[in-house]
Amino acid sequence: MSIFLGIDIGTSGTKTIAIDVAGNILASATAEYPLSHPKPLWSEQDPEDWWQATIQTVRQVLSTPEVSADQVQAIGLSGQMHGSVFLDVNDKVIRPALLWNDQRTAAECDEIEQRAGGREKLIEMVANPALTGFTAPKILWLRNHEPENFERLRKVLLPKDEIRRRLTGEYATEVSDASGMLLLDVKNRQWSKPLLSALELDESLFGKVYESEEVTGTLKPEVADLLGLPASCKVVGGAGDCAAGAVGNGIVETGVVCTSLGTSGVFFFHSDTPEVDPQGRLHTFCHAVHGKWHMMGVNLAAGGSLQWFRNALCAHLKEVAAQEGKDPYELMIEEAKQAPAGSDGLLFLPYLAGERTPHADPMARGAFVGLTMSHSRGALTRSIMEGVTYALRDSLTIVEELGVEVSEIRATGGGARSPFWRQMQADILGHSVVPTTSEGGGAAYGVALLAAVGAGAYQDITEACRATIKTGPACTPNSEAKAYYDRAFPIYQSLYPALKQSYQEIGGLTE
Repeated sequence: MSIFLGIDIGTSGTKTIAIDVAGNILASATAEYPLSHPKPLWSEQDPEDWWQATIQTVRQVLSTPEVSADQVQAIGLSGQMHGSVFLDVNDKVIRPALLWNDQRTAAECDEIEQRAGGREKLIEMVANPALTGFTAPKILWLRNHEPENFERLRKVLLPKDEIRRRLTGEYATEVSDASGMLLLDVKNRQWSKPLLSALELDESLFGKVYESEEVTGTLKPEVADLLGLPASCKVVGGAGDCAAGAVGNGIVETGVVCTSLGTSGVFFFHSDTPEVDPQGRLHTFCHAVHGKWHMMGVNLAAGGSLQWFRNALCAHLKEVAAQEGKDPYELMIEEAKQAPAGSDGLLFLPYLAGERTPHADPMARGAFVGLTMSHSRGALTRSIMEGVTYALRDSLTIVEELGVEVSEIRATGGGARSPFWRQMQADILGHSVVPTTSEGGGAAYGVALLAAVGAGAYQDITEACRATIKTGPACTPNSEAKAYYDRAFPIYQSLYPALKQSYQEIGGLTE
């Protein structure tokens, strides 16, 4: 029996799964690690934590009776996008990695647009505007603020590609993750020489670009011994976590889109051609499907908003949940169910970490609007969930403006496990919403399927997804709730423009 591993280097932890050729999950393991915020708006991690978590989870999966290590044919890698691993000539990490949700690079984004000849010209080059989360601004930040570290710089790798280097010794990436560096000619699936020249960055800083199912190397003998795997085990390109999660939910053909509610929120759809939003509100990236593309909207604090509320204001629920053997979110959602659709006129703006889609504003801040003395904690919880879902509708609105027809929405991420939140998505988005039924799927599952393709088990990833991914019962829109949300959504949309200037002034108070 052939076995394939998927390893996902996430923000809060690393997850490794093993699947067989039919897509059945044989084993799964997760290891967590810390996230550092040395200053306001900064977000960093130590790449060594990712590597130790990789070792731990791979070994744990291989220790499962259902998994025979000598049958592991290939590994697929996924990971948090945009993060920057800075290496010196000896492959030593120069400083902690700057992550996707790090917001320190606003000035560098302006510099990139200026060097590129303006925002429109930049979008022509790399299909996207300069955003603080992307990798290119982080490299310029290093040059501008830590010149001694920049002098030592010899390679820049994304999180999953740093793990690839440690596994195989190869400096490599693949098209979907590289798209989020703001340095890839997305239409032609290669590094953008014009932009690299404008930014005075040498192409040698970056790894070779592969398609997602292509084999990028095999395990180094000493790493194979460390992990307990055969040295013949292949490592395929893999995908950035958004594209990998989409593959893991079968978003590899037109018409089917997905929403993901993890720490961040993602609205994702497949495209056979490189469609570009001229206003740059949506990201246009290469897909993990060979020769295809995708567009997506990203909200920086989706499940993260609910997590903040749990930690900051629902501490006693954590104690109650522990006593009852439940997850605290279960109790929070039970309270939210007691509030009506619309949370009695309470609206929540989920901009706790700034925002990307559609506003691209690192200075945006979260807000409750419409709060009164009659609102319960459950109403606040429900309004947070509604605000996050309205943010997904922002992306859907843009997709529809571009003339894309949506036939089905598949829900994934932690939020998709809640039938209540899936129904809310159906009501707010106005489409049927279905879950995928592959237990423990998502990004790790998607790259395990890519590993199966790279090892020759399937002709391509579309065939692999058709053979392995199933969906559950659909949530269809409730007409009464949908009518309410259709009335409320324009009000939600009006709030950011009304507060934009105030956000800038508030930011000045905290500098």
